[in-house]
Amino acid sequence: MPAHDNKRTNIISQTDATGVAKKVFADTDTAIAYFFTSNAKAVFDACCTQLQWALVADDNGDNTKVKYTLVFGSESKVDQFSDAEKDSSNWGNNGFTSAKSSSHLF
Repeated sequence: MPAHDNKRTNIISQTDATGVAKKVFADTDTAIAYFFTSNAKAVFDACCTQLQWALVADDNGDNTKVKYTLVFGSESKVDQFSDAEKDSSNWGNNGFTSAKSSSHLF
């Protein structure tokens, strides 16, 4: 079985749409609800032993992105999370891209 990373940090960004302004978030709860379905949020809660969110500013200084750092309790939780993440119909509310980051929140 391949080794899994126990700690992950990703930055979630809105996809660029011509002529459409990006949503600016006032807080992490609003950003999380914009990007992720209730099913996805339940997977985060079920699979992570530690989870922290933060808003991230874009090049204009607007908080249009959200970053998370998570820790999994076991390899089975990593697999459960990864499987759920692949089901895009139950994961995202709006189009987004996800980029790994080595700058963890904790």
